[in-house]
Amino acid sequence: MRISEEVKEGLYQGNPVVALESTIIAQGLPYPENIRVAIELEQLIRDNGGIPATIGIIKGEIIIGMNKNEIEYIATAPSVMKLSTREIPLCVASGLDGATTVSATSYIAEKAHINVFATGGIGGVHRDVISTFDISRDLEELSERDIIIVSSGAKSILDIPKTVEFLETKGVLVVGFQCNEFPSFYSRKSGVRIPSVNSYEEVSRIFKAKKELSIKGAILVANPVPEEEEIPYETMEKWINEALELAKENGVSGKNVTPFLLSKIFELSEGKALSTNIALVKNNARIATLIAKEILS
Repeated sequence: MRISEEVKEGLYQGNPVVALESTIIAQGLPYPENIRVAIELEQLIRDNGGIPATIGIIKGEIIIGMNKNEIEYIATAPSVMKLSTREIPLCVASGLDGATTVSATSYIAEKAHINVFATGGIGGVHRDVISTFDISRDLEELSERDIIIVSSGAKSILDIPKTVEFLETKGVLVVGFQCNEFPSFYSRKSGVRIPSVNSYEEVSRIFKAKKELSIKGAILVANPVPEEEEIPYETMEKWINEALELAKENGVSGKNVTPFLLSKIFELSEGKALSTNIALVKNNARIATLIAKEILS
């Protein structure tokens, strides 16, 4: 691993460091928005008193705290692997480029002693799980990591009730930040009830209590998209069902399903899904930074 001097110094001095994934750069957002948003996320964390640590792999080297040139490289390189935890050694040993998902980012962040990670939405149980058994590695990883993840729930293309149930089975504590309903990424609602927390200080107390009790597993802080940027749940369901039909018609499966569906939803929404995606990621980065500061107070 190579840790940037900014991140290394921040960790050494006990300053709030917030991990960021690189999948959103390589696969999640279109060019050139991917570069712009990645840089804006880092600046937003700094503006709120934190230190950003964007994580990725370039030519087999794990980087914690990518610089601007490295972000631009990951955003434009022709063949960037989408990495869950299991592919990390393959990418490293083969000297390849890789963008880290929630699972891989969580794993690497914990190894670097970073307590808080901000993302858009976690992976989950897919809607056709009965026939495909497609369940994101993110969920298993969260059951093993000692970290706080701030996300806008799970992507609405997934089976939200089954995802929350799986997290419960795996012992992942899920709390809503100033809400008592699990958000579904673009929408603030899903119909699935969860316990709520009302402050950064409350999240910090829970995290510290969990560590003192030696209870394994992440804390997933479900932070809804800002109300003014929300896409209504019913509208999203219509677009998702259309995108799912297109995926079936084109024989899309496995890891290719999520990027295909998100791409089609961007098209069907005429850009609204993209602006909502960006807004919720920025909001999560801000909340994550304030939580990281509270943990150290």
